[in-house]
Amino acid sequence: MSAPELYSPRYLNMVQTVWLARHGNRIDFVNPEWFKTAERRYDPHLSDDGVVQAQQLAQRLKGESIAHIFASPFLRTVQTANQVAEVLDLPIKLESGLSEWLNPVWMPATPEKLSLEALVELFPRIDRSYISRVVAEYPETGEEALERSGKTARILVDEFSEDILLVGHGASVMGATMGLVGGIGKSEVNAALCCLVKIVRHDQEWVMELNGDTSHLSQTEKVIRFN
Repeated sequence: MSAPELYSPRYLNMVQTVWLARHGNRIDFVNPEWFKTAERRYDPHLSDDGVVQAQQLAQRLKGESIAHIFASPFLRTVQTANQVAEVLDLPIKLESGLSEWLNPVWMPATPEKLSLEALVELFPRIDRSYISRVVAEYPETGEEALERSGKTARILVDEFSEDILLVGHGASVMGATMGLVGGIGKSEVNAALCCLVKIVRHDQEWVMELNGDTSHLSQTEKVIRFN
C-alpha cells in the first residue's frame, strides 16, 4: 500500500483490530515417534493438550468483534481456527499466505496436506468459495516466508476493513506482525503455541497492543519451538 493510499479518506478515523494466533500444541511435539509412521508427516494434527489450548483461545476471543477468520490450510491451524469459529459462529477462510514456513531443511518436498474436500468434510465451517490472496511456494527461505506472510496480512486488512483473526504458525505470525507494524524485527515478536498478538490500526498507524499473550492458557511451553 502506498503512502498516498494510507492518507486517503478511507483510512482516516479508521479503527481496526487484527488478532493473530499460532496453532495449539502439535502431536509430533508431544510424541516424536508419530512422525516415523505418519501418512502426512509435515501436517501434524493437534495433540490433546493442543485441542484444550485451542478451546481456551476460543473462549478468550468470545467477546471480541471479530468478523472474519483466516487460517493456514495445515491441519493444526484449521483445527485451532475451528474452535474459535464454533464459538463465534463464523466461517473459516483458508489462506495459503499464512502457511507454515516451507523450509527445505525441514521438508524434502512440498508438504502433503489434506485436500480442500477432505478438510470441508471434517470442518463444514470452511468457506469453499474463498480463494487465497497469496500462495505459499516451496521452497522458501526464512526471509521469504516472513515477507510472504507480511504481504498476506497487508492484503487482507486492505480488503477486509472489519476486525479479523489470522491463525497461522510461528513464522507466519511473526511475518504478519512485522508486515503490519513497521520497524519491528522477528526477535521482537513472541510466537508461542496458541498465543495471541493484537494489532490495532488507528487511522494509518498500526500499534501492537499484545505480543504473544498466553494468559488465556492453563498450560504453556517454556521454550518456543518452531519445528
